[in-house]
Amino acid sequence: MGKYDHFMQRPLSRREILGICKGGFGALAFTSLFGGLSLGCSRSATTTSSSGLYVGPHYMPRAKNIIFLYMDGGVSQVDSFDPKPRLAKEHGEDPKQKFKVDATQFDNVGKILKSPWEFNQYGECGMPVSELFPHIATCVDDIALIRSMTSNFPEHTNANYFLHTGSGIQGRPSMGSWMTYGLGSENKNIPGYVVLDGGLIPPGGLDNFKNGFLPASYQASVLRAGAEPIANIKPQENITALQEKKLGFIKNIDNSLIGKMGQVDAVESAISNYELAYQMQSSIPELTEFSAESKATKKLYGMDSDDPHTRGYAAQCLLARRLVERGVRFIELTCPKVEADRWDQHSNLIEGHERNAHAVDQPIAGLLKDLKSRGLLEETLVVWTGEFGRTPFAQGTNGRDHNPSAFSMWMAGAGIKGGTIFGKTDEYGYRVIENEVTIHDLHATIMHLLGIDHERLTFRFGGRDMRLTDVHGHVMKDVLA
Repeated sequence: MGKYDHFMQRPLSRREILGICKGGFGALAFTSLFGGLSLGCSRSATTTSSSGLYVGPHYMPRAKNIIFLYMDGGVSQVDSFDPKPRLAKEHGEDPKQKFKVDATQFDNVGKILKSPWEFNQYGECGMPVSELFPHIATCVDDIALIRSMTSNFPEHTNANYFLHTGSGIQGRPSMGSWMTYGLGSENKNIPGYVVLDGGLIPPGGLDNFKNGFLPASYQASVLRAGAEPIANIKPQENITALQEKKLGFIKNIDNSLIGKMGQVDAVESAISNYELAYQMQSSIPELTEFSAESKATKKLYGMDSDDPHTRGYAAQCLLARRLVERGVRFIELTCPKVEADRWDQHSNLIEGHERNAHAVDQPIAGLLKDLKSRGLLEETLVVWTGEFGRTPFAQGTNGRDHNPSAFSMWMAGAGIKGGTIFGKTDEYGYRVIENEVTIHDLHATIMHLLGIDHERLTFRFGGRDMRLTDVHGHVMKDVLA
């Protein structure tokens, strides 16, 4: 079996299985051998059928897994990865005398605000990084930095929906749902789409991680890094046979309902979820047990830090690596709940950004280095971004308001050209002036690296073929190796 012949399709419904098997097991074997609906690993690269069953990838993928590092709240680009010396020169001056100021979320426009942090160049590529991220700075030769990201929404909830689902309106499938719908998972005992709960539910809530109009089995499973990663993971019954009888009884009731109603996604997904939950009782406790990890590995991630938030995020990052090793397709990490709240500093910029940066910097660098040392970075795409950026002028005196017109994000790993800087903002870091990148472009690029043509992965809903990128999106070829 080749390196990329591991892709498994979504679980077939019982109606689909009956349709395949109606010609007997000979026909079933013929179907599997000659490029039809395989019930195992490799899959032919065909397009979406009218029934919504996808059997891809479309072409040879560069990435097998995604780790999405979500910086909830909006990191300031001019304080992290996009230095602007002009802010220091004009610090304290009226921004309205320098450039057109767009309406802001709280309509409290202060003076031009220089970055409180120094920038230095790192790596062979000489990429500038602020002193907020001394550990990530050591990984820049593996990073493609995009300084020209934009969003369509200046408010957290809609911007979060847009980032996660490609639409600013609630109810669409999240990108993790699309990826697992398109490619499935490589592990039958662990969900293909996992969100690691760092302690903060982002604005917009769990709808950021839902399946939308896709089958319910594609919504995210939320896990915590700790002794009990998910509620009720330990059986309440002392006797295994007793639990199996209970599950069998529930399954018989569900099957009886299907027999009367026909194929109903909610019932089919409930059955699948019961079966998966039973399998997770043996796989999840082992997954979240770190005793087998060396002291050096734990130290690399920062699990010995004096900061409890660093230790917490380190556990998330280490768990993300272990999930990748077990074939989980899409893993998203949410932010820890530091005392200064998420990356949303409308005041107290210094304290808030420093607390958040200290919590995530070492664990993220440890994750990149650990993946690379194990040969996993070659097939894992790591994405770091928030939902928008922040203004180059103050909100009040010591904060920054929302800025959807320009922000920075980065990618590393599978298929990414490390040490690359793409896109450019104006002298204030306020607006994009070169190589504008949209959220749809980001989604198209992620799907491209997974071997998916974003224009071909569709699902029939409401009378039209829906897709993650809607009718938009271009692959960012300049950041690809």
